[in-house]
Amino acid sequence: MPNSTAPEPRRVMTADGVAVATYEFGDPDASTVVMVHGFASSALGNWNLTGWVRDLVRAGKHVIAIDQRGHGASDKPHHPASYTIQILADDVLTVLDTFLLDEVQYVGYSLGARVGWKAAREYPERISMAVLGGIPDGDPLTRFELEQARRFIGGGGLPDDRLTATYLTMAAGIPNNDLSALISLVEGMRNGEQPTVANAPRQPLLFATGSDDRIIEKSRALCAASPHGTFFEIPGRNHFNAPLSREFRAAAIAFLTGAPVKASGADSSPE
Repeated sequence: MPNSTAPEPRRVMTADGVAVATYEFGDPDASTVVMVHGFASSALGNWNLTGWVRDLVRAGKHVIAIDQRGHGASDKPHHPASYTIQILADDVLTVLDTFLLDEVQYVGYSLGARVGWKAAREYPERISMAVLGGIPDGDPLTRFELEQARRFIGGGGLPDDRLTATYLTMAAGIPNNDLSALISLVEGMRNGEQPTVANAPRQPLLFATGSDDRIIEKSRALCAASPHGTFFEIPGRNHFNAPLSREFRAAAIAFLTGAPVKASGADSSPE
């Protein structure tokens, strides 16, 4: 099983006064991979406990994993204005500047992939290539019922809307999540720039989406629109368990180290 030990977080202060927690692994003189988790997850939960950090360090990488604002050990503002896609991408840039990193590789999943899409477009000289897992076009949470969610955290019943109930149940089951902050994040990211086939980054990109994920065809469309996109179908995985796939990890590490990305095959459990 992956080693669950982790260093104490280093808190990085953003321009608007939010402290973002970061975790550093491996040799600082090696090439750096910045890792950004999905909605309602955390740096350690998404990347360290699942074996990603271990395998990247074994492959000779220096890793910095970020708790996005509103998550993990980072500050959790309750105002939607604190959570635009531009602000989340700028948090990544602030981390790079704080660690004095001129150029990095990027790995993001779901929300972290959407942030990576934006950051790669905004800062192409700082992000040389990226792995974007579980990324659709547009905003996948437009159906999220904000008022139903607020009633739930105020003591009401589980929302009638299935998607809203699913995300709230998942988020509530993870220790230290702040549901008010996460709902503010959903609201804050609405109506902002979203990934589309018309605004693809120009860096080499590996798209990876589970074969059982409803967004897979939209992910394929984003890949097809990217000048240097490669697609990897994660076999037997849905949106929520794809980061656990050993094959996903292997494909991402091959991509980041310049090795051929093998075609999808029979999946197996992480080890």
